[in-house]
Amino acid sequence: MRDAVASVFATVLGAIIGSFLNACIHRMPRGVSLREPRRSFCPSCHRTIPWFENLPVVSWLVLRGKCSGCGAKISVRYLLVEILTAALFLLAWSHYGLPLAPVYWLFLALLIAATFIDIEHFIIPDEITWGGTAAGIILSGLIPQMMETDSRLTALGLSLAGAVLGYGLLWAIVEFGKLAFGKKRHKFEPAEPFTWHRDGDKATLTVGEETLLWEDIFSRESDELVLECTTAAVAGGERENAILRFRYDRLILDGQETSLDQLETATGQLRAVTIPREAMGFGDVKFIAAIGAFLGWKAVLFTLCAASIIGCVAALAGIFLARDKAGSRVPFGPFLALGAAIWIFGGQAVWDWYFGMFGGPRPGLLEF
Repeated sequence: MRDAVASVFATVLGAIIGSFLNACIHRMPRGVSLREPRRSFCPSCHRTIPWFENLPVVSWLVLRGKCSGCGAKISVRYLLVEILTAALFLLAWSHYGLPLAPVYWLFLALLIAATFIDIEHFIIPDEITWGGTAAGIILSGLIPQMMETDSRLTALGLSLAGAVLGYGLLWAIVEFGKLAFGKKRHKFEPAEPFTWHRDGDKATLTVGEETLLWEDIFSRESDELVLECTTAAVAGGERENAILRFRYDRLILDGQETSLDQLETATGQLRAVTIPREAMGFGDVKFIAAIGAFLGWKAVLFTLCAASIIGCVAALAGIFLARDKAGSRVPFGPFLALGAAIWIFGGQAVWDWYFGMFGGPRPGLLEF
């Protein structure tokens, strides 16, 4: 009877936390405080949602996925997040009980929020990455069972090692990827018209029929966008065979730098463009540090391998199923989150099976 009550409690708590995660997923990337307004509201009409329309899972089903005020559709993501969180909370309770289940509840909540924010916005907020890293280290010192030890000092060290290893490995991958694949050059025959336009603090680059947001082009201060032009009209003058070198905040032309705050527009005909790009975002680097802080160094290695395999399969499937969107950006954070979740619910068994195939003992911390 107690087990049944505890399982129901874990499930209901998961659904409630899932409802809160939906607020985080909507508000955090938009810079909206989780405290103001204090009550949930409809993103379309901004009507405050009464408590009886804010019941996890039930309200979405009763309202048939529509706001009772304006009739706007409520994304199925709200229902999915609540059901997923409830299911994972129940699974964590069934696998671990006390004291580990509450720790994994927190960690799984971070994974879910990071996944859905990254899918929609291609970012993982620092509150999740650095906040998760700090929480993992602190909790490891308080609950050493997280690192499979009875020593709090040892657990603290293993948590720190996991965070440092995760950050270091993915940072190295990002930097190597930048060196190897950090630029992509497109040629145009015949030349394509282009327009760079600034509107206040925002700017866009339009090449042919494609428009790019300025902030989507640049990831780091050293990034450079190179426009090779047959003709270019810049700052009131026209040039032939000009090479425009853009940084995020300035234009370099014939060795002279001009602040983009002083430019309104630049137009011309483009024969080639070199666009900077990243292997992955630094949010993923910080995210794997949080995973290492909660789960340890072995989980970091497992998560990276699992995420890479799942990501490759998903990418190949996307090529065949959505050819019209080939080359579009794919967030890596959800694959990291899935890899970490697999570790929690069976990764150690996979680890033991894999190294068991080689006929020797599985590697320990010092032997790996």
